[in-house]
Amino acid sequence: MRTVQGPTDHVVVVGAGLSGLSAALHLLGAGRRVTVVERDAGPGGRAGRLEVDGYHVDTGPTVLTMPHLADEAFAAVGDSLHRRVELIPLDPAYRARFADGSHVDVHTDGDAMEAEVRRFAGAAEAAGYRRLRTWLERLYQAQMRRFIDTNFDSPLQLLHPDLARLAALGGFGRLDPQIGRFLTDPRLRRVFSFQALYAGVAPARALAAYAVIAYMDTVAGVWFPKGGMHALPRAMADAAADAGGEFRWSSEVRELEATAGRVRAVLLTSGERIPCDAVVLTPDLSVAHRLLGRAPRRPARLRHAPSAVVLHAGTDRTWPELAHHTLSFGAAWEGTFDELTRTGRLMSDPSLLITRPTTHDPSLAPYGRHLHYVLAPCPNTTTGPSATTWGDLGPRYRDSLLSVLESRGLHGFEASLERELLVTPVDWTAQGHAAGTPFSVAHTFAQTGPFRPRNLVRGHDNVVLAGCGTTPGVGVPTVLVSGKLAASRITGGPRTPGRRRAPVPERQSR
Repeated sequence: MRTVQGPTDHVVVVGAGLSGLSAALHLLGAGRRVTVVERDAGPGGRAGRLEVDGYHVDTGPTVLTMPHLADEAFAAVGDSLHRRVELIPLDPAYRARFADGSHVDVHTDGDAMEAEVRRFAGAAEAAGYRRLRTWLERLYQAQMRRFIDTNFDSPLQLLHPDLARLAALGGFGRLDPQIGRFLTDPRLRRVFSFQALYAGVAPARALAAYAVIAYMDTVAGVWFPKGGMHALPRAMADAAADAGGEFRWSSEVRELEATAGRVRAVLLTSGERIPCDAVVLTPDLSVAHRLLGRAPRRPARLRHAPSAVVLHAGTDRTWPELAHHTLSFGAAWEGTFDELTRTGRLMSDPSLLITRPTTHDPSLAPYGRHLHYVLAPCPNTTTGPSATTWGDLGPRYRDSLLSVLESRGLHGFEASLERELLVTPVDWTAQGHAAGTPFSVAHTFAQTGPFRPRNLVRGHDNVVLAGCGTTPGVGVPTVLVSGKLAASRITGGPRTPGRRRAPVPERQSR
């Protein structure tokens, strides 16, 4: 593995999101002095927090899987995730509701889910689920060590027996047909393939290897941190500070001072100069490339994942049919992905993620009130409406979303609204996210593994990237891994795949 050469005693980490905090903890654990520079007033980055009249709103991800990866970062400094954060296992992990009025609860316990599938779709589908679960577990085992938790220096690193195992499992086929080998009910196939959207690819075109995300969601388990998702970066920042890390809050980087191919100091807009031996850059790739002075050459332009419209709704009531996480599927499916990734039109029959964090933590809203988070995927600003167009389009689309919610049984949703916050691609653009999407670069084959933008920067000997735009990719688990991988580029330490195993899946939600 290539590593940063020369002195690395003092490292500046730019960005206190999950990847930056993960990098900081691993660097501190390896004995480095670490300064974290963050433009916001506190930690979180995409996993931020807003206070709206007594409602505590998570501004980013709402689903936490693979918490042992976060615990690795805490363990690097002798701390523990479970000492810092109370985690609540969610059962069901999701409730999936369909246009025909049916619903299925997604349990991560194998026996419970088999029984639910039998109730929902019969004995043959329940047997298929069991085979699917085994396949997902084997797929994860084949990928995690060699293809996710690893630093790539060359595509030749793929030439390993694990590649043959992945191929034998059908990992290089298409996701939807592979899921169809086990399940014939189209509703169930959606439950185990919608995760491809996280990777920015339609299930019909995504590699079957991306079913590893379905493993994380539907087998390994889903958790909720008491206090909301922001409790995780807050705890990571506290642990880093207790381990000796320094933080510069409300501080934006103006430029990197470099000579002879090495960054010597980080210059802030305040005028402060922070000398350093190495730098970890975690902002969006476009921001990182601006600071570096250029973007690396690639054979083709980077393709970005679809974006999302999010309605944060504080209400005076809730609906018993909602679980903590509810997937509300429209009747359309393949056409929906064409709209998101090809034609650039807004979903004509949207599938939505509805999260109700007050299900497990009522303190996130005023007494007797409820907090709902409604996420609607939408085209990014390269494929679909421009950022400026969303200034006028946003309020109209908000009204359309409310109509959809009402039509799907959440009667009185609009009348129940007391506080609301609408986030659209114009807001993601203002935060510095290229193509108006918080989901960064899509996981096409040409942007995955060794073909994804690498975390070492050509022309800068002591700069490493972390975050969802680089290795290994998008999502809370992979972003946490990216911070660890960035730290290992600096420390030269082991990347530690396999040393800490995930809990046995069958026991996680019992």
